Amino acid sequence: MGKGIAIAGTIAVDNNNIIDRYPRKGMLSNILSSTRGIGGCVPNTLADLAKIDASIPLYAYGGIGSDENGEYVLRRLNEYGINVDGIIKYPVEMTAFTDVMTEKATGERTFFTAKGANRVFSYEELDFSSIGADMFHMGYAFLMDPFDQADKEYKTVMAKTLAGIQAKGIRTSIDLVSVDNERFSEMILPSLKYCNYFIVNEIEAGKTVKIDPYGTDGFIDGERIMKICKEILKAGVQELVVIHAPLGGWAMTSDKVFYFVPSLKLPQGYIKGSVGAGDAFCAGMLYSIYNKLPIKEALGIANAAAACNLSEVDSVSGMRNIAEIRELIGQF
Repeated sequence: MGKGIAIAGTIAVDNNNIIDRYPRKGMLSNILSSTRGIGGCVPNTLADLAKIDASIPLYAYGGIGSDENGEYVLRRLNEYGINVDGIIKYPVEMTAFTDVMTEKATGERTFFTAKGANRVFSYEELDFSSIGADMFHMGYAFLMDPFDQADKEYKTVMAKTLAGIQAKGIRTSIDLVSVDNERFSEMILPSLKYCNYFIVNEIEAGKTVKIDPYGTDGFIDGERIMKICKEILKAGVQELVVIHAPLGGWAMTSDKVFYFVPSLKLPQGYIKGSVGAGDAFCAGMLYSIYNKLPIKEALGIANAAAACNLSEVDSVSGMRNIAEIRELIGQF
């Protein structure tokens, strides 16, 4: 057994609301159901990994508040056997939360988030000495204020963090969030040279290198995705670029070999929500990289992991173990 996977970054609680429609400004929408679940890069990705393969040692790093939501996150992570020693509890901060509004008919979602303790968890509080995993994943940029700050030597604190982790001989990867920020590329590019893997959606990948992934017809253009992958590798990612979208998953290795695996063909009525689908894809990819699976097989597993997520409203309840994920691939 390997040394496991450590994930640092955003920790939150998701309030998942199913609504009848998304209203115009000033108008009313009906909430049809509401549930609470864990959210953010750290809880979502780690819980998914634990469900995919409970034998992998998993470690959480981040910040929560001294409140009931924080205790809820810790309870849930403990249930999955995840090491939470790296989570810091702040007495005067609240645990981050997100109100997720999902349209029942379409599954489309809108997020209203409060950064909470994610605003204060910092480089100085990340216990580097305790990190001895094989892989270190971090997310999300733009929601971790101290790590988004400038650094004289590395340009950003996130880049400095990843450099410090790589210096320990640990492979690194990062995840982003889809935001409109005129400095998007400027803030992300410095981290790429300290990433072994880059696993993001098509919007985030395009913004990173300022290339629109969509063609003039409004659909994702595979040639543009290939160009985006090449530019991201040129910017410094060392081993693998992975891009995901509802259409499927793409990957390019450091020697410029390009792959595409389409998403599963899910039956009508299967999808109950898409909250955490990107984290589920990422978990499937991290599992596959950790186990040194071929790239095309890894993309298939990641797509299927995302499909598992779509079967439930919250971020992690739909995830299945690796044997069941492989069965799902055969089924759909």
